[in-house]
Amino acid sequence: MERYPAVFEPADPPRTSTIAFYAPPDADPGDLAPDRLTVAAPDGTRRTVPARRLPLTEAVPLLGRARRARTPTAHPATAFWGAAVVLALQLVARGRLRPAVTDADHDAWLLTPDPADHTRIRDLAAAMPPHARAIPVPGRDPLELPAAEPLLRAFLDAVADTMPRGAAAATAAGAPAFAATAPQRVPHLRGWADQGVRLSLRIEGPEPFLVVVQVHDLADPTLVADAAELWPTAGARTRADATVALRRAARAFPPLERLLDRPVPDRVPLSDAEVEQLLTTGTTRLAAAAVDVHWPSDLVRDLNARVVIGHDTGDRPAFFGPDQLTAVNWRLALGDDPLTPEELDRLAEATRPVVRLRDRWTLVDPETARRARERALKPLTAVEALGAALTGTTEVDGTEVDAVVTGPLQDLRDRLARLDADPAAPPPGLHATLRDYQLRGLRWLDRMTSLGLGACLADDMGLGKTVTLIALHLHRDAEQPTLVVCPASLLGNWQREIERFAPGTPVRRHHGPHRTLDDLAGGFVLTTYGTMRLDADRLAGTDWGLLVADEAQHVKNPASDTARALRRIPARARVALTGTPVENTLTELWAILDWTTPGLLGTLPRFKARWAKPIEADRDTATAERFARLVRPFLLRRRKTDPGIAPELPAKTETDRPVALTREQAVLYQAVVRELLDEVRDSTGIARRGRVVKLLTALKQVCNHPAQYLKEPEPRLAGRSGKLELLDELLDTILAEDGAVLVFTQYVAMARLLRRHLADRGVATALLHGGTPVPAREELVRRFQDGGVPVFLLSLKAAGTGLNLTRADHVVHYDRWWNPAVEDQATDRAHRIGQTRAVQVHRLVAEGTVEDRIAAVLRAKRDLADAVLTRGDAAFTELTDDELANLVELRSGT
Repeated sequence: MERYPAVFEPADPPRTSTIAFYAPPDADPGDLAPDRLTVAAPDGTRRTVPARRLPLTEAVPLLGRARRARTPTAHPATAFWGAAVVLALQLVARGRLRPAVTDADHDAWLLTPDPADHTRIRDLAAAMPPHARAIPVPGRDPLELPAAEPLLRAFLDAVADTMPRGAAAATAAGAPAFAATAPQRVPHLRGWADQGVRLSLRIEGPEPFLVVVQVHDLADPTLVADAAELWPTAGARTRADATVALRRAARAFPPLERLLDRPVPDRVPLSDAEVEQLLTTGTTRLAAAAVDVHWPSDLVRDLNARVVIGHDTGDRPAFFGPDQLTAVNWRLALGDDPLTPEELDRLAEATRPVVRLRDRWTLVDPETARRARERALKPLTAVEALGAALTGTTEVDGTEVDAVVTGPLQDLRDRLARLDADPAAPPPGLHATLRDYQLRGLRWLDRMTSLGLGACLADDMGLGKTVTLIALHLHRDAEQPTLVVCPASLLGNWQREIERFAPGTPVRRHHGPHRTLDDLAGGFVLTTYGTMRLDADRLAGTDWGLLVADEAQHVKNPASDTARALRRIPARARVALTGTPVENTLTELWAILDWTTPGLLGTLPRFKARWAKPIEADRDTATAERFARLVRPFLLRRRKTDPGIAPELPAKTETDRPVALTREQAVLYQAVVRELLDEVRDSTGIARRGRVVKLLTALKQVCNHPAQYLKEPEPRLAGRSGKLELLDELLDTILAEDGAVLVFTQYVAMARLLRRHLADRGVATALLHGGTPVPAREELVRRFQDGGVPVFLLSLKAAGTGLNLTRADHVVHYDRWWNPAVEDQATDRAHRIGQTRAVQVHRLVAEGTVEDRIAAVLRAKRDLADAVLTRGDAAFTELTDDELANLVELRSGT
């Protein structure tokens, strides 16, 4: 039965609902009983199919097995309802139930989720497969499926309503109807069911501390009474609700269990150890159980501890000098008033969770007392102390705590906040007129490097990072050479820009078979990442005044040989240039900033735990704000769309252009899904992740053209690909208007097929990819810019950065990269300073395929790229089999 999709059919009361297992249209009905069910078919029509309906009491075990099995035989819809069964049972086990009267006046037990439960329910509803809610909403045309979240909540209530049926249920509810399995009409109990109570705890003391139970009326929260006063006159429902709440509270704070056996659960004394437990974890756990804790108003609770970093007096230290350490101490205060040394001693010697300070009792949790005894902490390195100064927090024993800075460290933090407040004057020898934002960038780079700190200039592509860096070199000591490491395709661009903007400045290429560093004096040395990796030891032997990593995302993997080699080259200052400091994850930003300013973000494992996971996985906005404060002084990011940055830049229009698969593509797509999805299901671990990438790659190639996937040596191209037909239409229009176009694809093989196809149509093209030699690249760029060819075919990774291709006024992304930042980099080859015409961007998307679903994700991610980061193909390797099947399923025009 589990191999069929399951759908939930709500009823009133919930426990009479049913689960229907059905055969999708055109599927084998197998052993399904001759029930009939109307469902939505993939083509958007209603179909009546064979089905078998089961009551919940029979369906729940089947659904549970479907979830536990996690085998290819369990349908994704059935496995989904199995996961929902587990969630419902967990809520029931936690006592999150209340008696209720339904809309049809029947008795029912319904769930009362807490805020965390609501989040779990919403997350689960978002994963509901279409087959799990395939029954169309009655009377809706066009066809409409029920909303996922209300349907899931109704199912959870239905499962819960089948559980508490027995004598204990009658006692807890105060009415026998709520123990019967058969539906009971109880309209007279509606007012009673809508009532209820909750508990709070009032703490008295401190000699001794007492917990006093208080009961609140949910209908009127202002009505509250001590349990001792309320109990003698309370009705059965009130006492039952209060008892259930007290049991839930006792699970959160075990000392309350002593109240459960008493005729009147009124109050209980606490030992000092139990008070400490309440102070540390008890209050938080009780709050999660919807029980508030109220301390005496005359008991001081604002004792706080902060970390103080830095030197309060003395001369300014050589902050970034060798072995420079910064003192770290605890500062305890009542409110904003620090404790005196005598008060700290009294606090350190306290043996109870309260101490007498300034004629008042003060609550002291064990951690605060420990801090009073161990006031001095392990000193921080200079960079660690600077990080604490910028974020206002630091870590002590793995816990994030507030930090304040004093003395020179405070002065340095304030200076960093003002680094780009005023623009710098252009240096002598610069033959260029810098824009205001470029002058501010020059001032920022100069101040950062003069402080001994590294920097990452992360302006959008095309905003002039190269000329700003040339100005920085001229502004610094000209006797010290600057080493620029860049992709091979940018060597010529760097040399031309230096000769243009700083004529007379020595510049040499350290590249090719005859490279040398002999007779080096000032000026620029240009090399590639590949050459740098081979010559790291030779380059490390030179006294570099400035080391520049252009397109620094090339060293985003800190474990790569290239990144390791770059770290071995010493320099007085380091600057990273990149338009995309984060392409996929925050780890890439760590790799860049840990090279420019080592130690700022800590070790990679610590960075992942402290920053990356809370921001990327947990969406913790407070942590994201602290992280932004930390990196802001070290990373300057300006966008073309920022006010006043590039007002002369023409408009850019971006359009997703959906295209239907041809019949050949559709048949091939479905065959690939069937074959490779089975391979994924039969594998685990690294092998499974590799097969997921293989599946996604194969589907993208099918969407491009069958000949690419089939690797046909002499293919017939026309008439077989919807994308190719649309590209022909676009090029006809663009070329008729004397336009020029960049066509990006991530596959060199596809670019070569496009070149062959366009040549057959008489369209002149140029092709640049990772294997194109440097001189040939420069000639191709020159030829395109001079108008020699109207269509430039480019490999996305090899040509997506550094090139200036402002001749183009159209950009076509023939296939989709999983990361919007990479596509934006490629688009910026045309949409950059120097462009005088509006740029139109066309993204080709195969309808109903995995590309279509990914395009929807990218549209949502693009505006949130700085806060919500994707992981490219790697993210999809972590999908379950069911989620992956849903992602790659071929749909009809949806």
